[in-house]
Amino acid sequence: MKIVVCVKFVPDTAIRIKIAQSGKELDLTDVSFVVNPYDEFAVEEALKIKEKVGGEVVIVGAGSEAATAGLRTCLAMGADSAILVSDSSLDNADSFVLGTVLAKVCSSLNPDLVLFGKHAIGVDNGQVPSVVAERMNLPQVSAVIKLDIQDKAFSAHRDIEGAQEIVEGILPAVVTAQKGLNTPRYASLKGIMAAKKKQIAIQTLDSLGLAAEDLKPRVSIEQISMPPARPAGKILKGDVAEVVPQLVKLLHEEAKII
Repeated sequence: MKIVVCVKFVPDTAIRIKIAQSGKELDLTDVSFVVNPYDEFAVEEALKIKEKVGGEVVIVGAGSEAATAGLRTCLAMGADSAILVSDSSLDNADSFVLGTVLAKVCSSLNPDLVLFGKHAIGVDNGQVPSVVAERMNLPQVSAVIKLDIQDKAFSAHRDIEGAQEIVEGILPAVVTAQKGLNTPRYASLKGIMAAKKKQIAIQTLDSLGLAAEDLKPRVSIEQISMPPARPAGKILKGDVAEVVPQLVKLLHEEAKII
């Protein structure tokens, strides 16, 4: 079974984000990057399926060459090979362009299964897997917490409000991983050393043969702003008999939670 996992290199959530002077992008100076945490669930699931039924796990990424560090992390976990569509414009590409690029690469690999994290924490929109599924004309199941593969069929479990939904279908398919699907493994020293020796195949946008219309953004960012600062809290002083009515009034009229 050939499994393709699409991963994204994203800013570490532990760092403090700053907005660039243009107001249209983030200032990524001195920002450390990591493999998107949800994509790690996808990589782990691919490795588990490979260990169970055999096959090959291919990691695909798109962006500047800095993203090779994230691909090597996945190789160190146990993936067999990696491909990077190297172009700095893809770091800030919208979901349509990025999905179109990834779909082109995935199609050329003729996979049995394409895995993603449910969304990338950098932009939080979760649209790229849907674009890939549409472009490849494949069924898609999102936010999966349990995945069973039997021959060419799959059964995917996903949480919905107040219940759990089970979706069954035939491979190939696109599946996105939710937290709870598994526990991603740590790369072993042996895996890290082996990953250093593996070649990452580099492709360019020109090599994909996409039309100009395919690379035309559908979304543009006009402004990025930080969330408004929280208002200062209020401290009520006095006897309980005096404070309680004031508190109830504030909760009702200002906080509007009662």
